[in-house]
Amino acid sequence: MSKRFAVIGNPVSHSLSPVIHQYFARQTDIKLTYEKVKGDEVLFEQQVSDFFIDYGKGLNITLPFKQKAFAMAHNRTTRCQLAGAANTLWLQENQLYADNTDGIGLINDLTHYLQLKDRKILILGAGGAARGIIHPLLAMNPSVLTVANRTVAKAEELKNDFPLIKCTGFDNLSGVFDLIINATSASLEGATIFLPEHIMARKPVCYDLAYKKNEPTPFVAYAKNLGCQAVDGMGMLVEQAAEAFFIWNGVRPETRPVLELLRQS
Repeated sequence: MSKRFAVIGNPVSHSLSPVIHQYFARQTDIKLTYEKVKGDEVLFEQQVSDFFIDYGKGLNITLPFKQKAFAMAHNRTTRCQLAGAANTLWLQENQLYADNTDGIGLINDLTHYLQLKDRKILILGAGGAARGIIHPLLAMNPSVLTVANRTVAKAEELKNDFPLIKCTGFDNLSGVFDLIINATSASLEGATIFLPEHIMARKPVCYDLAYKKNEPTPFVAYAKNLGCQAVDGMGMLVEQAAEAFFIWNGVRPETRPVLELLRQS
């Protein structure tokens, strides 16, 4: 019998999750269906309940519903609790369980490009996307982890949960960084973030949590034009999907062949 999965978000039409999970299913010889559900701000909780009532096996949650999904769960993994947001839901003994696989997905992809220990890392943005990756990054023992946001007060709010981070505003950015992660929504909106020349002159590795199917994101294009190694978040997408697939099915798929297929297509 085929297992039923879905991703819920708004917008969701662009999501590659159904394609990725079908690749994983063929790899592991697991029969499944995976659909896209356009989430409704008012009806989200009912949509989740209806999915599991209708024999759904697992749900992925994307923007802007990760905190709503977190609030719904009866049980949360430690990394989900630390992130304060959920991107993976499933039922177990009639209780709703939640996890956040974004952080481990990012780490698994980043390690293809550089070692994170003792590195100076800058995160741009202080929203839910940033919150989901701070603890996994800190666990890799960077020498410095700085969060920059247009509104400094919002970045400083994160220090309540992550006291080891440093906070600053975009206007006061200074120092040297080995890795810069764009966790803002700028690329999704087609906008570019411009950073001080002295920061980009050191040619940091630049990573955009966003991705586009057929062209680089604005942040990736900007960084590459300045001679930096830059990559989008498609690898993270595949890695976090693999973690969710493992949670739901107990089998860990291979990610690199799937990422290569997505890049080629």
